[in-house]
Amino acid sequence: MNSYHTYSDYELARSLKNGSQEAFTAIYLRFSRQLLAIGYNYAKDMELAEEIVQQVFSVLWERRDQVQIDTLGPYLATAVKFSVFKTLHRKKRQEEMARQHYQPKIIELAEEKIDAKFLEEYINGIVEQLPEKCKLVFVCSRREGMTNAEIAEELGIAEKTVEGHLTKALKKVRKGLEGLGLSLVLIEMLLKDF
Repeated sequence: MNSYHTYSDYELARSLKNGSQEAFTAIYLRFSRQLLAIGYNYAKDMELAEEIVQQVFSVLWERRDQVQIDTLGPYLATAVKFSVFKTLHRKKRQEEMARQHYQPKIIELAEEKIDAKFLEEYINGIVEQLPEKCKLVFVCSRREGMTNAEIAEELGIAEKTVEGHLTKALKKVRKGLEGLGLSLVLIEMLLKDF
């Protein structure tokens, strides 16, 4: 068995080109720590540096018979630097694209949720001020989704009375929402969905 650890870089590169796994192992042992330091120096991220060094060695083995290497050290160092820059550039582009395309939508959704929650709380506040029977009819209709007939049967009152309570409750809620400066169309949509 050859003692590859005593080989020069040039001899190791030649042996690697001929498919020697032992030469590849010797190259790895000789350069991996130095390449890791270079990768970390540029990436400022140890996990990324390790990943890139492994990738560089993997490509070196896969393309061993195609690459022409005169000096192993500079060749591997350049490969690591290039891979770091390429990876960081790709990450930066992805972050820019995410910022441009996704964050405004996330912010809009968050604002919409806050607005919806505020309106719900506001309507609940108005409903709480209604007379007890009127409030009960509104809650059964809008939150429970019950029909006027079901409410009448549940509360033991006439359907016309249910309609009267509902009309009174909706007027109060509309008036309260108008005070917020909301358009009538928006108020009607809110009350339909509430």
